[in-house]
Amino acid sequence: MAATQTPTGTEFLRTPDERFAHLPDFPYAPKYVDIDGLRMAYIDEGPTDGPVLLLMHGEPTWSYLYRRMIPPLVDAGFRCVAPDLIGFGRSDKPVERSAYTYNGHVAWIHQFIAAVELTTATLFAQDWGGLIGLRVVAEDPDRFERVAIGNTGLPVGASLGPGFDMWLAASQNMAFMDCGALMQRATAARELTDDEVDAYRAPFPDEAHMAGAREFPTLVPITPEHGGVAENIAAWQILEQWDKPFLTLACPGDPVLGKLHHEFIERVPGASGQPHQEFAPGGHFIQDDCGEDIAAALISWLA
Repeated sequence: MAATQTPTGTEFLRTPDERFAHLPDFPYAPKYVDIDGLRMAYIDEGPTDGPVLLLMHGEPTWSYLYRRMIPPLVDAGFRCVAPDLIGFGRSDKPVERSAYTYNGHVAWIHQFIAAVELTTATLFAQDWGGLIGLRVVAEDPDRFERVAIGNTGLPVGASLGPGFDMWLAASQNMAFMDCGALMQRATAARELTDDEVDAYRAPFPDEAHMAGAREFPTLVPITPEHGGVAENIAAWQILEQWDKPFLTLACPGDPVLGKLHHEFIERVPGASGQPHQEFAPGGHFIQDDCGEDIAAALISWLA
């Protein structure tokens, strides 16, 4: 498949729509916005005048990750907006790894929020969705009424621990990043069906589409030299003054990011007195392991 160029010269691929023809439990039609010449896909479900939940995914997933949470949230009256990060899901995929940077992804989400006119929202984010989403919150705090996070972090140049180190090495050395198989191994409370596994494979028909999936683990700022360290330090300074509600919903069984929620509880004033929950069994992708329970916790909290 030949790459296309944006007006500024970024080469990208677009996953064929037929790859997404059979998505179990995900009947939602995608919508699209233009971000720097790239098509960014998103799901927008629920009442248009309902309170907005911005649902942000991480690596190597896409908005399909929220299929178990969207139905109960919509039934409770919430408008669920779930973007596919550039390089993932139905969104366009720049082919050069250098096109993906931490600060660049933050900028793309700022543009996305403006494009779909989310004037106020509550964020729920997991994995890279948190690394990006928490930066967006810190840089535009008036737009967000509340924040809830799953297993995620906001690193400032130090190691996240051996679990992440193992994933970083594996992600760069595996011959092919089979995202469906990765998702199957990373869920602890349930086994994905073959169709669900294929849905996670759908965005990536070949290695050429995987520049973002390959690059993301290397972008986590675990050394002082990484990009994003200064910006994350600045974000923590905002979060340490954040007195609006801040909730953690974590699976401590996640060997990569399962313990990091404690830092947010200790450092974010708005986390004080909130009904934080831990879920077990559960792994890194809590939306797959505990999606209905996470949604129920959000509905109760937001009520």
